[in-house]
Amino acid sequence: MKSVITCDMEGRIETFNKGAEALFGYAADEVIGKERVSVFSPGEIVLQNVPVWLEEASREGEYVTETKFVRKDGSFFNARIRITPTFANGKSEGQTGYCGVTEAIGEEVEVPIRWTTKLIRVLAITRMPFISAVAMPAFIGGAYAYHYLLDGTAAFNWLFFSLAVAGIILLHLGSNVMNDYFDVKDGTDGANNDYFLQFSGGSRAIELGLITLEGTRRLGLALIAAAALIGLYLAYESGLVTLGIGLAGLAIGYLYTAPPVRLVARKGLGELGIALAFGPLVTAGIVYVLVQQLTPMAFLIGLPVGLLTANILLINEFPDAEADATTGKNHLVVAFGKERSTYIYLAILLMAFFSNLAVVWLLPGINGWLVGVSILSVAGGGLIFRHIRRHYNDRELVQSNKNTIALSALTGLLTAVALMLH
Repeated sequence: MKSVITCDMEGRIETFNKGAEALFGYAADEVIGKERVSVFSPGEIVLQNVPVWLEEASREGEYVTETKFVRKDGSFFNARIRITPTFANGKSEGQTGYCGVTEAIGEEVEVPIRWTTKLIRVLAITRMPFISAVAMPAFIGGAYAYHYLLDGTAAFNWLFFSLAVAGIILLHLGSNVMNDYFDVKDGTDGANNDYFLQFSGGSRAIELGLITLEGTRRLGLALIAAAALIGLYLAYESGLVTLGIGLAGLAIGYLYTAPPVRLVARKGLGELGIALAFGPLVTAGIVYVLVQQLTPMAFLIGLPVGLLTANILLINEFPDAEADATTGKNHLVVAFGKERSTYIYLAILLMAFFSNLAVVWLLPGINGWLVGVSILSVAGGGLIFRHIRRHYNDRELVQSNKNTIALSALTGLLTAVALMLH
């Protein structure tokens, strides 16, 4: 008995024959239009092998391999699969999906999983590549304290700084994992069936079988607990203000998707919270740990990069907007629509630019390096905005997702360097 399954380019199942029902244990109406073909493979095989198989099938016309698949009941079986591209509208109109013909085999199949795949699994579950969003404001706060508030390198406490950065990163990762937990639990990620991108629909780690829903909850709480231990130690050493700032960051990160508050559903409160948590709160926290002072500049100096991080959130909301609306995730793109939200992106970009100029004006002595960073940042953002205006409603928008992340990270890094060079 052979299983025949077809899917579109997103991996969404389009047809599912009787052989597939018998082999995988699902009824056709359970999966057609509701699941992706990744549900049939162990998560690490999906990460490591499936993209290669599909690319080879598209290029050569077919790809045949032996692998392990997983049934609905969680049991594994050995199988041979033949993958071919499909052309629903004729080859001249381009590929529209894939067809997989699978049969169970008696021979044991071993699929070696490389250590790099295991590493990628961890990166995917925690969304670790996005740590620049908190690392850069931490470096900015450290550079400001080092160059403007402390007298000489001997006064800079590298241990406190390193612990603070580690605690902030752990808190960020924990919030990422908990956000995925709540988005899957309330059905938001499951409803997002139009895109399958690294910038859309969360990490997809649970959907890919890389971690269970309960495992996600435990991991998120463990990361937050580790961050809390560091925060308690730093609060003991530097004062309760450190604890207060840390708790504020935790509240924003955790309550971003956690009910009943669910900041992301409150028409701009989520984006505002991210701008604060990934900018002013981080810089102020770092400064206070190092010098036990809270000044307006300690907050203001983190605002530009915080606003640019809010734009990362905003641009990532575009692909998810239709699905998010069905689950009450009423962020700015849902509330105002994609077309008008492009101008919200521009407004946030300009606020970041003018807040950068305010920092330059209020710091002792005009920092020419920082002026240069501000101009480069707004110019780069303008180019991204032009691309967004052209592609806000299609898949080419992914390039703007990538560039917005790069803009935030690069602006943060150059701001820290500019503070040190002045």
